[in-house]
Amino acid sequence: MAAKKLTRSTNKVLAGVCGGIAEYFEIDPTLVRVAYAALSIFSAGFPGILLYIVMWILMPEGSDFEQLD
Repeated sequence: MAAKKLTRSTNKVLAGVCGGIAEYFEIDPTLVRVAYAALSIFSAGFPGILLYIVMWILMPEGSDFEQLD
């Protein structure tokens, strides 16, 4: 069994960060996006935007193909 990797998703709205988090935890990407937007708004916006940009830079790009063993 291959280990999971946190990568940016090809199911993206902006950069694929929230989609990648949703794929990693196997939940609906829309729920992650809504939760992230709500947390960003309630934390005065700036920390959420900064965190998203940092994750965009640090998370590697995902691939369209799943690896087969």
